[in-house]
Amino acid sequence: MLKKSVLLRMISMDIYDYPLPDERIARFPVNPRDTSRLLVYKKGAIEHRIFSELPALLPAGSLLVLNETRVVPARLFLQHPKGKNIEVFVLSPADPELNAHLALQLKGECTFHCLIGGRKTWKDGEVLQASFGNITLQCRYANREQNHVHFSWQPAALSFAEVLESAGNIPLPPYINREWEESDRETYQTVYSRLEGSVAAPTAGLHFTPAVFEALRAGGIHSEYTTLHVGAGTFMPVKTDNALEHTMHSEQIVISDTLLQHVLAQEGPVIAVGTTSCRLLESMYWFGVKLESDPQAAFRISQDDAYTLQPLPREKALQNILKAMQERNITEWTGHSALYILPGYTFRVVNGLITNFHQPKSTLLLLVSALIGDDWKNVYTSALENDYRFLSYGDSSLLLP
Repeated sequence: MLKKSVLLRMISMDIYDYPLPDERIARFPVNPRDTSRLLVYKKGAIEHRIFSELPALLPAGSLLVLNETRVVPARLFLQHPKGKNIEVFVLSPADPELNAHLALQLKGECTFHCLIGGRKTWKDGEVLQASFGNITLQCRYANREQNHVHFSWQPAALSFAEVLESAGNIPLPPYINREWEESDRETYQTVYSRLEGSVAAPTAGLHFTPAVFEALRAGGIHSEYTTLHVGAGTFMPVKTDNALEHTMHSEQIVISDTLLQHVLAQEGPVIAVGTTSCRLLESMYWFGVKLESDPQAAFRISQDDAYTLQPLPREKALQNILKAMQERNITEWTGHSALYILPGYTFRVVNGLITNFHQPKSTLLLLVSALIGDDWKNVYTSALENDYRFLSYGDSSLLLP
């Protein structure tokens, strides 16, 4: 929940509701990826295109920022001593300061925060186990109250990421409402995914293909990569009537000096590929603002920060981070962000957004409204009237306010 000092007005979630028929929710992706439809919104005007046309539709000199996180097959089913299967959904390292990708490279054993299906059955001290080919996996509670689970496996030379690749299932969003299939291992990843750590895909990137990237390069559109490890909180519904009373989830983000330098040098528009890239870029700015008054500030952005901190020019904020990285002799910085982008938010880095069509009454829809105002209603009405496919495996939009 935002601090009371921020509660200046009511933002009714009823305003961000719309009728979404079940048949409009995409259960499977299109093939090829770049044949998905693309709704283009530019300063109030709407047109309907195909995603493969994206390179010709972007403003000249744009910089695309893409999230290269990779989805982990994070759903495990292990056997309880009494014979019942227990689902263990691997979410994030038990140590929140540990980079998620690096934690997944640990060998022999590790401890993660998990969601437990059948928690009442699984008691402290009991060991769950399962075999997957030549892999044997065991787990026990490290801290039952906090849902921290200790995993150990053989062969111990394997990384936890390799174990999950063999033993785990892809965690499809609940609204897809079907069991995962082997094909989802490929289709629910972006073609540029590189760093394991997410339990949900940055779905705006699912439409990109090597051919699209080739056309982008040929058109002088540059791409830069960054990392936000998407957590299960991305599917958390807003249950409060007032959006300001919602508690925003926190996710791990990683920024590099290369990203900072490219954004600082960028003269054209910065286009975020997906809401995750958008939240990362804006969080990066607010971290630079925090460093202005406290050079030792922790890299942690709360949902209040964007509404309570005194803004700085973008260049100054980003230079603050570069300076701090140079002083620490690091080229990457891992932090956490619960940035809550609401209608009325002023974007400090992002000038445009490529994104899918989101659930009614969601924080992602609030972000879209923050970018294009009440025109989100026109965009979504047009998408529904023109038979667009919605949500994670659905069609895309290019939003240029």
